[in-house]
Amino acid sequence: MAISAFGLTDVGRKRRHNEDAYLLDVERGLFVVADGMGGHVAGEVASRITVESIQEFISGTEDEHENTWPFGFNNRYSLEGNRLTTAIEKANEKVMRAMQNRPELKGMGTTVVAALFDSERATLVHVGDSRVYLLRNGELRRLTDDHSWVQEQVNAGILSEDEARTHPLKNVVTRALGGASHVAPDVTEIELTAGDRFLLCSDGLTGMINDDEVSECLRSEHSLERVVRSLIDFANERGGADNITAIVVEVVGDQGGVRKAVIASARPTAELAPVAEAATPRPIGVTAAEVPGSSASPDASATPTPAQGPAHADASRSADGTSAAAGSTAVAQDAPATAVPDAVAQPVATGAEKGSGA
Repeated sequence: MAISAFGLTDVGRKRRHNEDAYLLDVERGLFVVADGMGGHVAGEVASRITVESIQEFISGTEDEHENTWPFGFNNRYSLEGNRLTTAIEKANEKVMRAMQNRPELKGMGTTVVAALFDSERATLVHVGDSRVYLLRNGELRRLTDDHSWVQEQVNAGILSEDEARTHPLKNVVTRALGGASHVAPDVTEIELTAGDRFLLCSDGLTGMINDDEVSECLRSEHSLERVVRSLIDFANERGGADNITAIVVEVVGDQGGVRKAVIASARPTAELAPVAEAATPRPIGVTAAEVPGSSASPDASATPTPAQGPAHADASRSADGTSAAAGSTAVAQDAPATAVPDAVAQPVATGAEKGSGA
């Protein structure tokens, strides 16, 4: 199968800083959304560590004969399921270690949802209340179950979905990276069908619009860029109470193993560049610079220094607070252009409340 993808993050209408981060690594079929908590700067540190750590582990375990499993191999899951759950555990370790090394980060954490696509299926893992949806044949399915207090009440029949959306404790999550030395992600594996559209998103989107409205946007025949922007615009029109991040991945059928991508990245300090409608299609494992007719520079997909994190696409920033770019791999986080004092960290252990950051 081949895939197209577009992603975007937005600070929303109420917050001054964006603590969400996301990853689009189309070459590997890896997509991640992380919703940091603990207040700026701590929340954005946790989400950034998470997306970078997951990509580092997945990229380092592509040869199954060289894999090691520091947390054991779970026979209930596929190889890809074990790679993703181990990547989540490794990310949690790094978040915990960062708090130990920097006391001002104490209490930070992040939710995370990640998807790894191969030629036949998508493997999904999540911790917290960031979600994955699937639109197939015009029908929307939620593929993840929120790790939140209100979701537990919905599952128990105590609250309805509508009541949960407006409940005073709707932001209390029951699982998060950074809350304990061990984290238990949920795993879902689903076979791919041509025409499938997957949405990975933070609760800044689903807290503002309901599933019917999500479905309406995903059913649009417009480009993936317009679909993603319409989702974020919809959430902002409803108040934009939180940071909003959305990635849409579309299965476009069998094209000889070719993957193609439209990628957006939120990097407000990046050099301005136009947004491409579609990146040049290329086989898995081939950089953009190696594709005939590609205008990418030879080092466009090179592994950057640790200070930079995974490879970034050039970005263009619009007046509405979003940024966008085209490329093969993007790590995005809408960080402020100037430094601000460290915020007072908020607890994020089991039962912690999100949304405490500015």
